[in-house]
Amino acid sequence: MSDRTGPAAVRSDRQDSVPAEEAPLAAEAPTAVPDDAWEQISDLISEGQLDEASERLEQMPLVDSTRTLLQLDTGDSEQILNNSSIEMVAEWMEELPAQYAADFVERLDIDRAASIIDQLDSDVQADLMRELESESADALLAAFGAANVLRRLVSYEADSAGGLDGVDALTFRPEDTVGMVLQRLASSDEEFERYRGQTPYVVDEDERVIGYASLRTLLTARRGDRLGAVMKPPITVPVGMDLFDLQDIFEEHELLSLPVVLEDQRIAGVVTRHSVDEAALHRAESESYKRQGVVGDELRSMPTLIRSRRRLAWLSANIGLNIIAASVISAYESTLTAVIAIAVFLPMVSDMSGCSGNQSVAVSLRELALGLIRPADALRVWSKEVTVGILNGLMLGVLIGLVAWVWKGNPALGLVIGIALALNTVLAVSIGGVVPLLLKRLNQDPAVASGPLLTTITDMAGFFFVLSLATAFMPWLV
Repeated sequence: MSDRTGPAAVRSDRQDSVPAEEAPLAAEAPTAVPDDAWEQISDLISEGQLDEASERLEQMPLVDSTRTLLQLDTGDSEQILNNSSIEMVAEWMEELPAQYAADFVERLDIDRAASIIDQLDSDVQADLMRELESESADALLAAFGAANVLRRLVSYEADSAGGLDGVDALTFRPEDTVGMVLQRLASSDEEFERYRGQTPYVVDEDERVIGYASLRTLLTARRGDRLGAVMKPPITVPVGMDLFDLQDIFEEHELLSLPVVLEDQRIAGVVTRHSVDEAALHRAESESYKRQGVVGDELRSMPTLIRSRRRLAWLSANIGLNIIAASVISAYESTLTAVIAIAVFLPMVSDMSGCSGNQSVAVSLRELALGLIRPADALRVWSKEVTVGILNGLMLGVLIGLVAWVWKGNPALGLVIGIALALNTVLAVSIGGVVPLLLKRLNQDPAVASGPLLTTITDMAGFFFVLSLATAFMPWLV
């Protein structure tokens, strides 16, 4: 979740200017973290050496200390969280998925938890607060002096401009000079780091954005120029703008950040290109996991029973669906017995049709997310998909039909397999395009349920098409 530049990178930059005889000392590699580091930390805690355990964790590279923290049991990790520095715990919170960070935070007392959350970037704070139980979230918000700002952030969707923005914006007045901007950025490393990836914005006395000053403008203008004279017209985004629209704007404009504005055009914060790219990656990963039956941010450090229950909820439903598909094969046992070669092509027909259907599911999910289609558009979506399905089905049917003919030396078998694949492809793309819309209408998550339904129906239909056609063509197959 963070984009820090670590000490190793700094040492690497300096090494180029170090004399040759000093290079080996400067390039000395850090000590490798042993695989059983968590066991060593656990032993130290059980021996009462909590300070030593915390110190060892803090000396590890961040990724290693985070992994070690997750490997500790609940009691040990809780002691570490209460004993380590506020800054270190905040770094761990930024590295962890929000669900796990929230679980850790809920183990701490309110004052310590508030101090830790106060160290986080505002978008990370909002993500974490959304994962907390309502009682814990309310108690923490009450502990903040800026509780009203956090409440605003939490009220927005996580993948909207308001949910991704930062609270602090780098703002100036139109009467301020270019020199004042440059001096402010150069005067403090902390100030520069705080506004990394932002563009200086010009606001009026009511905090409404009236312009921005690009880095090129600041470097080429005279130090005494007023910002009001050199600023460019602003490109603002409303707090409710969704992630896909934000991506489009950043692709269209070469900007590092965009000001997020309220309904009255007052600046609410800043959303950066980096945070949008990170959110888009997280959404893609989340939808991919959902299609595979992994709901939520599952890590193997979670309690076994919770992980098992989450997976079984998806897997157990598939048992019933697969029994339905298997029953089709059972109904045509005599056909399979007479023409055993058909069994070779059953999985090919169902799998290839499933791939075509998954392409349709992916397009429908994306268009739903973009707001380009609604459940009411199901008929239009179906007509579009059927056209593609007929073309692809004919081509794929001819190809697999030729393969079956050449492989088994029976043109009738090739005809049966080819027709079955063509029909199943048309059905698969129709289902793949329409089912996500129907699930959306029923207030179900299309990303979770579309895959199992598509797989079961294409398997069942594929088996039916192949076996029923084989039964009709039996005199030419045996």
